[in-house]
Amino acid sequence: TGRECPLCGATDHPFAAGIVPQTDSTEEKIQVLQTLISKAEDLEAAYQRLAEEEIMSRFRLADSEKQRAAVANDCLAAERNLADLTQRAQQARMDSNERLAAMFAHLAPLGISPDPDLDIAKTIAALKLRLERWQLQSTEQAALHKLTTELSQEQSLVSLRIEAHQKNMTEKLTWLESKRAAAAALSGERLSLFGEDEPNQKQRALEGVASAAEATERQMIALYNEQTQKRTAAAAHVSATKDQIEQLGPELLLEETAFLAGLESRKFIDETHFRDARLAPERREALLAQAKGIDERTTALRSRQADRDMQLEEELAKNLTDKPLAALEVQLQQQDELLKELQISIAGIKSKLKANIDAKSLFKDQQDKTEGQRKECRRWEDLHELIGSADGKKFRNFAQGLTFEIMIAHANLQLQKMTDRYLLVHDKNQPLELNVIDNYQAGEIRSTKNLSGGESFIISLALALGLSNIASNNVRVDSLFLDEGFGTLDEDALEVALNTLAFLKNEGKLIGVISHVSALKERISCQLEVAQINGGRSELAGPGVRKISKEAVS
Repeated sequence: TGRECPLCGATDHPFAAGIVPQTDSTEEKIQVLQTLISKAEDLEAAYQRLAEEEIMSRFRLADSEKQRAAVANDCLAAERNLADLTQRAQQARMDSNERLAAMFAHLAPLGISPDPDLDIAKTIAALKLRLERWQLQSTEQAALHKLTTELSQEQSLVSLRIEAHQKNMTEKLTWLESKRAAAAALSGERLSLFGEDEPNQKQRALEGVASAAEATERQMIALYNEQTQKRTAAAAHVSATKDQIEQLGPELLLEETAFLAGLESRKFIDETHFRDARLAPERREALLAQAKGIDERTTALRSRQADRDMQLEEELAKNLTDKPLAALEVQLQQQDELLKELQISIAGIKSKLKANIDAKSLFKDQQDKTEGQRKECRRWEDLHELIGSADGKKFRNFAQGLTFEIMIAHANLQLQKMTDRYLLVHDKNQPLELNVIDNYQAGEIRSTKNLSGGESFIISLALALGLSNIASNNVRVDSLFLDEGFGTLDEDALEVALNTLAFLKNEGKLIGVISHVSALKERISCQLEVAQINGGRSELAGPGVRKISKEAVS
């Protein structure tokens, strides 16, 4: 029969012809039911196609109604615009007539009368030419007036100068007459004093004589002062000598008496006898020199003895020891041996000190190297503190922070189109945290956590648009889907968001909105509706949506 086998599903039965078992009444009923089921399925498929066509027709009808309403609104708006334009044209004609009347009233003094055939362009050109001529003449007149004023001022100054020069000349003539009279009087006095001789030569000769006299006077004054000082010094010396003689007189008398008494005691008759008994001057000087040497040696010996006595007293005062010399020698030998040991110990200590100095030098070199390594380590630590960590988190945060700043800049450009209240900034302590600057609150920096639902949606929309701008540098992003969020917006915020989306749509972007807000249905013409049906399934309806039959799938 061409139908599928109810047992194996094959169209060609495997049994040989002639051995096919006869069908009973039950099988015939089953075949009838299968035929009915097939017809029912065909009817159901047809019904589904009709239902889909009905839904599409409804959408087309709704679109047509919307288009018809839009056309009606456009017609009404066009009629209103036509009426408005007609009224404006009438008002413009009235204003033009009034302005023409006012213009001819102003042009009447210039010899221009109202004329319907008047060429406005030529008249304006002629008036501009006349205006230019009048301005040129006015400029020349102002320049002539300025020049006249300057000449008048200069003439006044010249008159004042002439009067001042005349007055000055009169004064100078008077002064010159007085000087001439004085010169005549001086000439007469000169003739009476010098006759025909040259006054300058006389003056130079007299000045030479006066200079010589002054020099002689200065020499005489200096000599007088010198003699006066010498006389004063001599008088003072004479006075001092007299005073000394008066003071030494009694002493001289006593000495003379003692000298005479000494001569008598030494059996000298008189002073002459004493002088004759004296030694020869050379012998006396030799003896005096010998006595002086003896005195000096005696003084030196006494000084040395005093020093030795003093040293002896100091040593005795120290009371160092009461031991005999033999014991002291033994002790000295012991001290020498101890000194040798100490010297050996000192040599060892010096060797250790040298080794310590070498070790310190080596340690300083190692310390310098260590300090250099520490500086290098600190540099790497600073770099690690800035962007490094074992898991790479800091560097990721650093790199993501740079990208985040770029995204914030793009998001602010989009946000300024939606609202002038907020600006996005990143947190200084947490580079990947986002804050907002509230311009309505004197630029206060707020956290995004305390924004309202509508504000958060606008911020999120701006960030999404900014992210799409970044991605569009390498890959063109032509579509954007928004899932919910419109229910938290008030009317103004919703209007701003939809205007922004419309602006993006005009730029060629495909914007998809997933929402349950009924107000969006009025603003979005192209819609896909998801309707829930039985069995946990949903049905999609809208432009371009059709049901695929099982035959098309197979």
